[in-house]
Amino acid sequence: MDAIAIADTEVTLLETQRGKSPITKRPVNINGHKTSVSLEAPFWLELKSIAAERKVPLGHLISMIDANRQRGNLSSALRLFVLAKYRPAVDPGSPRPESLARV
Repeated sequence: MDAIAIADTEVTLLETQRGKSPITKRPVNINGHKTSVSLEAPFWLELKSIAAERKVPLGHLISMIDANRQRGNLSSALRLFVLAKYRPAVDPGSPRPESLARV
């Protein structure tokens, strides 16, 4: 069983004024602890893409990001992780996608 189980349900929390980039609350379970992350669809889709690229379950990728974050909340850490893939100098303190151990 993965460290994180991703629930199928998603609840829209907030839409931008244009209605194009909603922040969606996505429930996750990290090592038996239920929590949620609030992410825009493009960040969620990119996380799924990175997990597929690495051939690891999405929950495992999120667990690795959570274990390696140094500050901030999990949603922010996920955004910075995705952003780091495209802008290596964004935040020197955030782990780079390639720096997390591959499984």
